[in-house]
Amino acid sequence: MENVLEDKELGRLLIKVNPRARHMTFRTREDAIHISIPLGVTLAEVKNALEELRPRLRVARQKCNRPLIDLDFRIDAEYFKLSLVSGQGERFLSRSELGTMRIICPPGANFADEQLQAWLRKVIEEALRRNAKIVLPPVLYAFSQVYNLPYQGVKITSSGSRWGSCSARGNINLSYYLMLLPKHLIDYVLLHELVHTREMNHGERFWALLDELTEGKALALRKELKEYRTEF
Repeated sequence: MENVLEDKELGRLLIKVNPRARHMTFRTREDAIHISIPLGVTLAEVKNALEELRPRLRVARQKCNRPLIDLDFRIDAEYFKLSLVSGQGERFLSRSELGTMRIICPPGANFADEQLQAWLRKVIEEALRRNAKIVLPPVLYAFSQVYNLPYQGVKITSSGSRWGSCSARGNINLSYYLMLLPKHLIDYVLLHELVHTREMNHGERFWALLDELTEGKALALRKELKEYRTEF
């Protein structure tokens, strides 16, 4: 027995009953998320489990849909620009300075090779991390001073499930994938986390304050942010 569902964010879900299964399992593949369930598990229980796992499934789905990094691949964001060009040498070379990176590729490079793709992603991610450490903390500090929202510390992370977070002690984590966003959305995420230093939940007072700091655009910016994804 198999059910097929469509999720606006995660795409196609294939739910199949496995009489031998003891637990629900979720496997993300290119065609769909395959869900195996034991006998007697209801659709409502599947949906509840899906919501609990949604952040992880979102990340796994994004990895399945990653574009190929080749000579046509570009990143053209506010604070980070990347290009790949063909060279004459036998090895890959990378040249970077604040805000830009250029990868020079040997002729005949096999971009379909999984190990090469993994290496290219690692090189680009390290560049994003270096740039984020330089760009993001000063902006966060400036907002903190202007709006009187002090925090304890800031850390740049590789989080692929959230743009940022704030602990109960006022420590803020920022994903280096923020460097892929337009400036106004980066500002929104930083303000969002700073507001958490005063309001730790997403209640009415939180949104009222964030709305005040974003000139009444908090909900519109949140909606726009959902159109982007962490990673690339």
